[in-house]
Amino acid sequence: MKKQYFCYRQTQEFLEQAAASHPELIQLQSIGETHEGRPILLATLSQNVAFSHLKPALLYTGTVHAREWIGNELAVAFIQYVLDNYQTNPDVIDALSRNTLYMVPCLNPDGFEYSHNHFSFWRKNRRDNGDGTFGVDLNRNFDVNFRQSVQTNSNVYGGPNAFSEPETQAIKRFVEAHNNIRIALDYHSQGNVFFPAHKFNHEAEIEGTDLNILCANMAQEIFKVTKRRYGIHRGKPPANLIHGSGREWYYSRGILATVVEVGSRNIPDYLINMTQSVDENIPALLYAWRNAINYSHLAPSRPEQFTVRRVGSSYAELLWQSTENEHNCYYQIFRSESQKAPCGNENLIGITSQTEFTDKQLKPGKSYYYNLRKVDKLNKISSPFAPELRIKTALDKADCSFTLFPTPDKVGYVGEQTKNNRDHFGNNSLFVGVNSTKGICYGVIDYDLSRLPEDADIAAAEFSLYPMNRVGAKIENYGEWSVSILDPEAVTDITSFEQIHHAPVIQTLGDTIDSDRLTQGIWNSWSFSGVEKRLFEQLLTRGRLLLRIQGPSQLPIGNDSQMMQFDIGYGRFGGGIHYRPSLYVIYQRKPSTLQLAASHCHTFECDGINHQRLATGYDALGQPEIGQMVFKLPKMVDENEFVVTEASVVLEVESSQSVESSMRFCVGIIDTNPDNDVLPEMLEELEYVGYEVSSQDLARHHTQTFLFDSSARQLLEEMYFDEREIRLVIMPTSESNPIDSRVIWKTALSGESMSPKLVLTYVERRKTALPGPTDLTAHVEDGVVKLSWTNPNDPAWVGCYVVRNSFHPPRNFFDGVKLYAGKDNYTYDRFGNSNKAKYYSVFSYDDVPNYSTPTTLSFSSDEVTEVFFQEFEAQDEVEQRYRDGD
Repeated sequence: MKKQYFCYRQTQEFLEQAAASHPELIQLQSIGETHEGRPILLATLSQNVAFSHLKPALLYTGTVHAREWIGNELAVAFIQYVLDNYQTNPDVIDALSRNTLYMVPCLNPDGFEYSHNHFSFWRKNRRDNGDGTFGVDLNRNFDVNFRQSVQTNSNVYGGPNAFSEPETQAIKRFVEAHNNIRIALDYHSQGNVFFPAHKFNHEAEIEGTDLNILCANMAQEIFKVTKRRYGIHRGKPPANLIHGSGREWYYSRGILATVVEVGSRNIPDYLINMTQSVDENIPALLYAWRNAINYSHLAPSRPEQFTVRRVGSSYAELLWQSTENEHNCYYQIFRSESQKAPCGNENLIGITSQTEFTDKQLKPGKSYYYNLRKVDKLNKISSPFAPELRIKTALDKADCSFTLFPTPDKVGYVGEQTKNNRDHFGNNSLFVGVNSTKGICYGVIDYDLSRLPEDADIAAAEFSLYPMNRVGAKIENYGEWSVSILDPEAVTDITSFEQIHHAPVIQTLGDTIDSDRLTQGIWNSWSFSGVEKRLFEQLLTRGRLLLRIQGPSQLPIGNDSQMMQFDIGYGRFGGGIHYRPSLYVIYQRKPSTLQLAASHCHTFECDGINHQRLATGYDALGQPEIGQMVFKLPKMVDENEFVVTEASVVLEVESSQSVESSMRFCVGIIDTNPDNDVLPEMLEELEYVGYEVSSQDLARHHTQTFLFDSSARQLLEEMYFDEREIRLVIMPTSESNPIDSRVIWKTALSGESMSPKLVLTYVERRKTALPGPTDLTAHVEDGVVKLSWTNPNDPAWVGCYVVRNSFHPPRNFFDGVKLYAGKDNYTYDRFGNSNKAKYYSVFSYDDVPNYSTPTTLSFSSDEVTEVFFQEFEAQDEVEQRYRDGD
């Protein structure tokens, strides 16, 4: 298997030949020498390479860990790709002409050769530690968050001190001498995931959106080639995930930096797996290289104060601040329905030179994510992105919503071979799949549905789960993960593997997710279909929704794991409230239907009002006769909670006289004149009810129903609020000049017969938001920000919702990090850094929920508070071996 891979000597020969044959494009240099005397080679690629230092650059480092051969293989293949395409491919031409690529195919030549010739899975370099052990983990030898250790035999031993190794010293000197480096990509294996850099400050950084979009757009390029989905995972605060990595050191110097973990094995089958990994990553690497210029001094400045003015059920008004001396720029607005989404032509929704934009035709009760950047009109260089803006649209006015979370004792995993499965609930991640130590594992989530009305009409439901680790999914293109609804009455103990394993499946939600699409760090969501929503409604009477998350149950020969981990948001391994498995439900309460007979019916005729009949047509002089119906609405519910979902007026023909074929009949609402005996002058300006009917329609069907559209239903609600009668007129139109031609409508109220009648279907649902909380204050208590406020005094008040945003005041309850939702009048920001300035907003909400306008404060502490890092703790021996580099 190894002979298909380049060794270091072959890599050196390839680079030397490439530089010799293309001296205008490639320069080769040694930036240092290893313990064993090998050169650390760096290739510079750029058009007119002698001036490469004047262009923005991308730094590529590969095979920092000796056994992770993808870095070296991809570098060689990419250079060959550039040489094959630099004269014809416009993307390659653009990258070479405007940017520079600094490429270190192998930062660890000694370890790489040792891995080639002796021990395939060697990780470190070949430093003689002087105690019988060899090697330092180069990706623990940088000085950001460096940790001293004496465990020289550990695979993650970071060395006697930071930058103790010639390899890390070499890259340090080079980077410090090249301030044009704007992006750094560090290629590793395994996991099919991007790990963007940290600053370990527990909160979002201004470049966080840039990092996510860079990785998401690279992931999209990968997907185009193999349909494989790469994850994006920065880890969750306050976990201290890594010590002394190159990624964090580059980032500390203002360079956008990410690790790219490729594939599912360190040294996979070359012809099948490695060639796929190389081919899918070439266009992704080219994309990143081309974008280095967008993060340089040549780029426009980042847009500031990107926020939202108003959000409705179908629109969002976005706004931001302009910057002086950049009038030659326009703005691009991108919209996505999920976090960490790519930004490209597919989701570019607006281009404007203004500093505001209204996005329309949105869906009610839906989450949206907006990204904004500037573009220079002349050279097309883009700015960095503004921090991502998050919103959730208002609900449709008849809808309510609820987000269900499992309690700690109702979420966990059961393993075939694990002991004490009960201890996993509320503590461990959801291990789902199979491995040699745990056997088959299922995730189990038992939702309590008692807080939803039993007769609710489910309009939408979505189950969401956060994948936190896929390193145990080691086999490419093998297995799939899915979510099943179990019969809750068949399971009396959700911690029993046997009961969960054998439980009858009522329904499997949506599509399964195969291993190539199972990402790390990007939420997975399953939307309920129509059949599944009806099933959900049936389960409301039982009060439980029991879900089982399942993966592959068998392993191919020679493999030991195909296991995925999902976050539960509880316990010492969970990421907190933001990462709990959620079930978001939009529903309508049980509607009521009211049928009303008209209190008055009469006809406006040329010489007065005829109270003896309800007619529509033309008299003997060709003048129109207009019928009027008056309905009195009884007091049914509070006027602020009356929502009409359907409305119609039903008319029945009693007789007709000489009705011409061209005659048509339409119904309108009179909203301008309170006098029932007077017609408005401008009948054509009335709000019409439904469509007109023709004389032929009346001949076929003597009973006709006129449906109120949304605007007409809104008018009905306003008339109910104002305690006004409902005045409807039925008017004739004709292309000819009919004479003595009319329809007489039945006016009857006997038994089941009611004509004309007004039919209303309505729900009782609050339409306006409550007052917001008051007296919002913040102070630091024991190193943590404590927020306090006064809750509104209103019987409809249910709770308050608290959000933090590091960049602008949150104007929508979804725009930031959720800290709390409930009835208390205080909370603590336990996931924040009290040394950082930020904004807090508190919203009150009712049972719909409608959210109030926010009460907001800007927080800045004069104190300097020590930030404590939570050290990594493994959940099992497999995870521990991975963290130890074994």
